[in-house]
Parts: sequence; structure tokens; C-alpha cells
Amino acid sequence: MKAVLAHPLPIDAADALVDAELPAPVPGDHDLLVRVDAVSVNPVDTKLRASAAAPRVLGFDAAGAVEAVGAAVQGFAPGDRVYYAGDVTRPGSHAQLQAVDARLVALAPRTLDAAQAAALPLVSLTAWELLFQRMPFDSEHGGEGRTLLVIGGAGGVGSMAIQFARRAGFRVIATASRPETAAWCRQLGAIEVIDHRQPLAPQLAALGLAQVDAAANLADTDRYWETLGQLLAPQGHVGLIVEPRGPLPIGGAYKAKSIGIHWESMFTRSRAGTADLAEQGRILARVAALIDAGELRGIARETLGPIDAANLREAHRRIESGRSIGKLVLAGW
Repeated sequence: MKAVLAHPLPIDAADALVDAELPAPVPGDHDLLVRVDAVSVNPVDTKLRASAAAPRVLGFDAAGAVEAVGAAVQGFAPGDRVYYAGDVTRPGSHAQLQAVDARLVALAPRTLDAAQAAALPLVSLTAWELLFQRMPFDSEHGGEGRTLLVIGGAGGVGSMAIQFARRAGFRVIATASRPETAAWCRQLGAIEVIDHRQPLAPQLAALGLAQVDAAANLADTDRYWETLGQLLAPQGHVGLIVEPRGPLPIGGAYKAKSIGIHWESMFTRSRAGTADLAEQGRILARVAALIDAGELRGIARETLGPIDAANLREAHRRIESGRSIGKLVLAGW
């Protein structure tokens, strides 16, 4: 089968990503074998490429059709259109065929094509788990009467966090630094947009907010740590997804105000084989239903094709630029 191998090199190196022919995977009892039709690229792909100990197949978003079903799998059949984010400990989706644990998979939204569906899994799981499973908010009405600050609103996770939070009733204030990213955040449901390159407190004060009930820092944990400690209300909550560059003081305002600190890593369940592994499939099924009901919108902004080393190299470059809006997708072989 065709695949793309990533090597631990800077993205401009000729061999950073190379086309390859690999044996087709053999699915286990709990696996689906999926013929991959479309993938999207996430920051984790660029980080793992740069730090990999050996060449590997990356890719943690996919949409495609089920080719075969493991002996212990229920609820799927060959031909089903599915989408998923996969497992960081196994070969990824940048291959024509992928074996993936069925418990991490859901039927793809009926109203989206493969490219649009492939934009959703990793960022939807990250945003949903952060807001509604790590932080203590109900997904239906948990934001009513509350404010949520989303730092990095135009990225993939931010794009879904804004939508989930608005649907749950939050007053969402997103951050963005360019006219096009600010417009994107408003289209997704942010009530206000402020500039994360400027001090946040005066901008929030201009909106009549001395503090916020919760914040999702999706961009730079270190940079906003002290600021959020001051801006969060007593008994507020902060959600984090980016590894800090140095030690963070978790006392001070965080202790004085009993602020909840919540980490989210989408790969925790699959990496550890937790008892609730199937929760990710259930979340994706819920997201698909909301998409099909018109309550959420897709976030694919551009599609490249085919899925090959040259187009993945371009996608990695764009991700590493830090100027992405929504999701970049690759489709076809």
C-alpha cells in the first residue's frame, strides 16, 4: 500500500517526509481495517516528526470506508463510512489502509464528505473532553450564565471549543490577532474577539468584564499563566493542552481563588488503554449527530490532494507557521 514515512528532520529537509510502499496492516480482534480517503494535519504531527526516534507513519485524523472488521467488533460492517483520530502508539492515517481500535471510531457525519469529516476528530475530541470531561461543565447547559475565554480561537481546537461552548450557553470571548482570524471566530459563535498580542485585562474591561469564569488556553501555557491567574474568578477553571516550557507557579492567585487546573491530552485513553476507551467513539458519534442536525459546522478551510509526501510537507510548513485557520485537509491517493 502507499504510505508516507516521517523522519526526525526539519520540514525543509528532503527526507523529512517520503513516499513509501508498505505492507498492509493486519487488524486485531478489536480493530477495523479502514481504507483511508482523507486526512487532516495537526500540530502533534509536526512535533512527532521532529522528535521521532525512527521513521514512522504519522496522521491522527482520518475518514474512510471500513474494509474489514475484527472478531470482537460490534456495530460496524464493511462499507461503513467512518471517522476517527486514532492512537499515537500505533501507525497513523498517512497510509491507504489503517488498523484502528473500533472503540475510537464513529460513523462519519452523513452531511459531510470525507475531506470535511477528516477535519473534525482530533480537535473535536480535544475540545469536548477539555470542556465537558476535564472541566466540570455540562455539554448541554453548563455554560449558562458563565463566560469562557478561548485563547487561540481560530485554530482547530479553538474552532470546535467555540462552537461547543456557545451551544452549552457560554458567553464566549475568543482571542485572535488578524482580521481574518477574528472574523472566523465570530462566524463560529464567539460573542466578542480580543487580540492576544495585546494585554488581555484592558480589553476584557472594555467589554465590562473584570474576570471570567473559565478559560481554555489553547496557544501558550507559559505566556498567559500569570494573566489568567488574575483574570479568572474565584472557583474558576483553566483548561490547558500545550506543554509548558518551564515550571509554573501553581500557588499564588490560583491557590487563593481555588482555581481548577485541567489538562487535556486526547491520546490519554488510547495510550493507557483506559476502561472508558469507547468514550471517544461515543463523543465522535455525538459530534456527527450535531453536525447532521445543523447545530455545528465543519471547520475544513482548504483541501490539498493527493495524500503524498509533497502535500504533507506543505501542510506541515503551514502548521509550523502558526498562522493556520480551522483545518487543512488532504484527500485522495
